[in-house]
Amino acid sequence: MRSGLNPFSPPKHNNVIIKFAVSFLLAGLAFHFLISDSFRFSSVVETPVPANEEAGTEALVASLPVEVPLSNDFAANESQISQPGIQIFFPFLFLHMPEYESKNPDEGSESAICLLEIGCLTLRDRFYTNQSCLEIERHQNCMKNGRPDSGYLHWRWSPRGCNLPRFNPKKFLRLMRNKSWAFIGDSISRNHVQSMLCILSRVERAVEVYHDEEYRSRIWRYPSHNFTLSVIWTPFLVKADIFEDINGVSSSEIQLHLDKLDKKWTDQYRNLDYAVIAGGKWFLKTAIYHENNEATGCHNCPGKNLIELGFGYAYRKAMHLVFNFITNSGHKAHAFFRTTTPDHFENGEWFSGGTCNRKVPFKEGEINMNEVDTIMHNIELEEFKKATASGSEKGVILKLLDTTQLSLLRPDGHPGPYRQFQPFAEDKNARVQNDCLHWCLPGPIDSWNDLVMEMIVNDGIYQ
Repeated sequence: MRSGLNPFSPPKHNNVIIKFAVSFLLAGLAFHFLISDSFRFSSVVETPVPANEEAGTEALVASLPVEVPLSNDFAANESQISQPGIQIFFPFLFLHMPEYESKNPDEGSESAICLLEIGCLTLRDRFYTNQSCLEIERHQNCMKNGRPDSGYLHWRWSPRGCNLPRFNPKKFLRLMRNKSWAFIGDSISRNHVQSMLCILSRVERAVEVYHDEEYRSRIWRYPSHNFTLSVIWTPFLVKADIFEDINGVSSSEIQLHLDKLDKKWTDQYRNLDYAVIAGGKWFLKTAIYHENNEATGCHNCPGKNLIELGFGYAYRKAMHLVFNFITNSGHKAHAFFRTTTPDHFENGEWFSGGTCNRKVPFKEGEINMNEVDTIMHNIELEEFKKATASGSEKGVILKLLDTTQLSLLRPDGHPGPYRQFQPFAEDKNARVQNDCLHWCLPGPIDSWNDLVMEMIVNDGIYQ
């Protein structure tokens, strides 16, 4: 027996295993520190990114010091928080969209079902600022108007298990060369197009070539790409006689023709390559309904000796007419239907002192869709399903951009009192009208364009 052997020394093959394990551990630690440092936010004010900069990279533009949007409410959740800029997973966040087949590159030609129901909020810096984008309307320019917090700027929707890249403006414009795109709907559609204009401005600034008298309908051109982007203001999508001024003051009831579409958008539809169409809250206004050139009923019209049919009746009629037009137009545009946008008024409505002062997203169970939004959303889904059943046989490209549930979780993203410039400059306790329907820019609405980009690039995934 050899007495020189140490009974506690591992055999040689075990030494190799231990060395490999230690090396693997050290490599992992090094990778962790590298990633942590590379995703850290900058708290220094940076100049706007030049328009000709490579747009495929993440934008790290800041006009304000970063406020990490965490609160005592969020600290109690089952969240995993490490360095600022690292993903923070919240198991309570849900985005309701249809399931779709997503091809996994690691699986060759096989398909896997990806559900965009559970996701996380990722702390990322915004693509642009109110200084780098000149297209933000004053009512949505929350930073310029004096909103003091900035946490709402940094939440970005990231579906769990589904790769949702950020909007790539350079790639988008390359895909849109020689094409035309329109957002069709009410002021939320105008809010949406502003977000796209701001993101695209990192590559090329748009040139406005048309606007109507009230700047509700507008057209922009991107000369370097021969791309036309527009917004067509048609709040009902059907023919409507509206007697309101720019401030929403009405002199008479709206006359809504439920069997006739608004030619303002249908006459232009056949010239479009892409269209994002949406209904909205205008259907909640007092209106007289007309069919076959006769008044058949109304919504909220006491004393008119008409049948109270309700807004749901009119909304279903309008949705059916819109989808029927798209599926039978003979035009093969890429049509997206964006679902209704929930508001977040609390303690009243827009006309009765309602406010929206929250600074963080909702947690699970904190918010349910109200009855009005539920009715509108259900009608949209039902009519969309009918349209896709008939449209698929005709080769119609119709996709659902369902942003309703995602938006429901973002009460922190509205202008609130900061729809006006410095509303509390003279009186800290001033009573001002709040906007809890539209979205601050930059803000949550930018994530809608992430979804749009993915639906274009991976054509056929979202149906």
